[in-house]
Amino acid sequence: MATVVQIRPRRAKAPSTVNGKVTPPRRVENKARRSREHLTPSEMDRLIAAAGKHGRHAHRDQTLLLLAYRHGLRVGELVALRWEQADLKQGLLHINRLKGGVPSTHPLRGPELRALRKLRRDYPDSPYMFCSERGGPMTTSNVRKMVARGGDAARLGFPVHPHMLRHATGYKLANDGHDTRAIQHYLGHANIQHTVRYTALSPDRFKEFWRD
Repeated sequence: MATVVQIRPRRAKAPSTVNGKVTPPRRVENKARRSREHLTPSEMDRLIAAAGKHGRHAHRDQTLLLLAYRHGLRVGELVALRWEQADLKQGLLHINRLKGGVPSTHPLRGPELRALRKLRRDYPDSPYMFCSERGGPMTTSNVRKMVARGGDAARLGFPVHPHMLRHATGYKLANDGHDTRAIQHYLGHANIQHTVRYTALSPDRFKEFWRD
């Protein structure tokens, strides 16, 4: 008579994100983490000042933040900047935009020129404007971490990410009363609807509503 072998059912593996049985925690929406997605000019000053007080690359980090703010640069555009795009004698910076944006040439002002000349002396061997210790370009992850640390050091009270600097540029220019079309070209927007968000929140639109 044949022996009947009982096969025990396999135990199911404990649920985990590895075997796909557990849904990863839902990403917290930006509006739940911060009340707005841009920095004010005074907050930008605090962020840049805080970056200059920490680490061996303080001047590089300060210069990166300054250019990101003055020229509305995305993080990918920042790390791709090469010295050949800057004319320090004429005071010009050629910007190649991502996401189908329109390239343009911006003027460089005195604070930027002085910062860039020093940066060039500090990192003479790299073709990239913002480079790592190995001479290669900084990564987008490097920049995100640096900006987050700077926000903590500046005690802004909410988490900061690099794209907030680009928004800070748009709102600053709109609040200063610059033409929407000019802001569109400055930021490289292919569609002006992406620019309207800045002028829509400008408080100057409502300054004549009440007269006391």
